[in-house]
Amino acid sequence: MLKIGIDTGGTFTDFLVFDGRRLGALKLLSTPDNPARAILAGVRELAGRRDCEILHGSTVATNTLLERRGARAALVTTRGFEDVLEIGRQNRPKIYSLFPSRPEPLVPRRLRRGVTERVLYDGSVLVPLAKGELPGLAAALRRAGVESVAVCLLFSYANPAHERAIGRALRQLSIPVSLSHEILPEFREYERTSTTVVNAYLAPRVGSYLDSLERGAGRGGASRRVRVMQSNGGSVSARLAARQPVRTILSGPAGGVVGAWQIASAAGYTDVITFDMGGTSTDVSLCQGGIRVTTESTIAHSPIGVPVIDIHTVGAGGGSIARVDAGGSLRVGPESAGADPGPICYGSGTRLTVTDANLWVGKLDASYPLGGTLRLDPSRLEQAFRALARELGVRGPLEAARGVLEVANSNMAAALRVISVERGFDPRAFTLVTFGGSGPLHAVELARQLGIPRVVVPCNPGLLSALGVLLSDNVQDFSRTVMLPTDGTDTGRLERLFRTLETRGTASLRREGFPAAKIRLERWIDLRYRGQSFEISVPFSRGFAAEFHRRHEERYGYADPERPSEIVTVRVRARGLADKPDLPRGRAGRPDPSAARIGTKAVSFEEGTSAATPIYERSLLRAGHRLRGPALVFEYSASTAIPPGYRCRVDSWRNLVIEPVTQVTTRARRRAPRRSGRRSSR
Repeated sequence: MLKIGIDTGGTFTDFLVFDGRRLGALKLLSTPDNPARAILAGVRELAGRRDCEILHGSTVATNTLLERRGARAALVTTRGFEDVLEIGRQNRPKIYSLFPSRPEPLVPRRLRRGVTERVLYDGSVLVPLAKGELPGLAAALRRAGVESVAVCLLFSYANPAHERAIGRALRQLSIPVSLSHEILPEFREYERTSTTVVNAYLAPRVGSYLDSLERGAGRGGASRRVRVMQSNGGSVSARLAARQPVRTILSGPAGGVVGAWQIASAAGYTDVITFDMGGTSTDVSLCQGGIRVTTESTIAHSPIGVPVIDIHTVGAGGGSIARVDAGGSLRVGPESAGADPGPICYGSGTRLTVTDANLWVGKLDASYPLGGTLRLDPSRLEQAFRALARELGVRGPLEAARGVLEVANSNMAAALRVISVERGFDPRAFTLVTFGGSGPLHAVELARQLGIPRVVVPCNPGLLSALGVLLSDNVQDFSRTVMLPTDGTDTGRLERLFRTLETRGTASLRREGFPAAKIRLERWIDLRYRGQSFEISVPFSRGFAAEFHRRHEERYGYADPERPSEIVTVRVRARGLADKPDLPRGRAGRPDPSAARIGTKAVSFEEGTSAATPIYERSLLRAGHRLRGPALVFEYSASTAIPPGYRCRVDSWRNLVIEPVTQVTTRARRRAPRRSGRRSSR
């Protein structure tokens, strides 16, 4: 079946189509008012009337949460615990603020209802559920006009019987009902309640969007299955995604990390930092030996306890708006011009952006359309940059444009430090894998600032998130908090717990259409020293305790094997292996890239001005070609800037591998590049 990977961004919607032999690409301007319009237009252009499978990286859940445009949701909880959302953890992100504040909870106080019941930590029932209250509860919620309900009872992960009874009573409302033991059957009441509430808040809108997308895709008689990318790096059917939309909040960025990791690991780089700079934001992630998944994320001030790829996001993209603040300082982002009106050079915008600055300094070219169709118009840029230069008090338009790029680079370098240096990783031991429509224009300068020795630019970097979606398996996570001592726990009990979760995972994947031969199950376990309030997740094996001590020392600098430890949560990751394209690979040829050279132009790099920078067409570059900076590489989905002092080679996977000239000379004396990440000793 034809497969189409789709990533919806703030500026462009990207498509990669695989027909069983070849990959085809398409970029269309996004339609923020209704993302499905751009998606359906692309599907019609690529598939016509053919049957196809649509794999979609969606931003609907993310934007709904960020913009607070979700459902009118209610919360049903154990009586006396209605204010858990407001009590929270009492953390103060701005510790020195004299007047701290935080956003209102997603569910206002008047829509939080308590019911009479009480389950203890071990699952025993202290107070039976007052079932006589349930008809009145349903009637009250109907009168309140709620569109969705979250149900989160105390210790329901240990005994979900009361939640199930409430769920059955509320089904008569014919609205989505999210039960915490189905969404997140784990301890920590606040995080479980928050995650369940977020799911309920998103369910009506995400469900409506996916339903309309499936109906629109199926018009004309073609068979169109829709799968949606999850935040954990795997995709699921639209039906399952609509039921648990909280798992799709980082859908689009997750696809980028999956694509970058697949390409980097195939090329031999197992310790990488991914750098995805699109039109609206920049997403970065550190992968040491594999993609890092966390269950401790906070999005739009709401804790999310389901597994998500560890991604840090900043509001810096090609469409980020440059402005001068009240103190006379230049600011870039987080506000974005998006797709409409877009940067000034798109023709309709009125405010300067990072893309405008890249065009003005020469890193983009008006004669080379973005996405193959969008021609840039530089005619209004000089006047706009002159006005910015006057506000800043600098010499002219060129200096103002370079200032915009320097500030944007500073914002993105700070994001890279958050996931590396601030977590104890030395960025000098990693490779920077860059993608997104704007990433390859900035990546080398960022690598220089952080001492990262190597930048890898995959083919079609502006479409890599769509490729990641296309390469994703169906991945579902199942968990259960157990609170068992490491020593003395009956191994048979652990085995029964894992088998219960594996049975659920296998059954869910079989319903998704995967035969037993294509189902893989992974066991994980969360451990901590007794008395600690945080856990470390390790693969389950005979030596899981020793692995816990090793990882604890790696992360926190010490371990105490003599101290009692406990098993907090058992986890099963169920993976349905999807059919996906192989990455193309070529044999190395001659190093001379002159056949790919298509012109020359003046470019102002950070290090100075080059009057004669060669331009290369990416589709004409072959494995083995070598370039020397300064140089520009143009292609359908993005442009790559190679500054002076850097060399670039095209590897057998047709990646651009960019390194400093001095480092290449030094490394030539060694047998192989160093590719293992290490912790900083500082």
